[in-house]
Amino acid sequence: MTLDTNVNNDQVIGTLKGRLDTAAAVQFTKDMEPLMENADKEIVLDCSKLDFISSSGLRLLLTLRKETMAKGGKVIIKEVNDDIQQVFKITGFSSLFEFV
Repeated sequence: MTLDTNVNNDQVIGTLKGRLDTAAAVQFTKDMEPLMENADKEIVLDCSKLDFISSSGLRLLLTLRKETMAKGGKVIIKEVNDDIQQVFKITGFSSLFEFV
């Protein structure tokens, strides 16, 4: 699992690649720091190369959402594959995030 981050003036783009599972969650927590530091901005998570997300990964996205809400930013998730979209729907997370 990798997270590439590109910080612009008012937007941060994070590109997720691979599997965001329990094993990757520890590293992803560290990789999320630039996103958390810019939680006052619009954060766009590009999931076009994300293959899998576990409950640990969902928890980390929820943590990011809470931080952005507290600081006036927002999280937008884009290009989620059908399987991951189904996970968001089943867990109720689809109502917590904006998808494009």
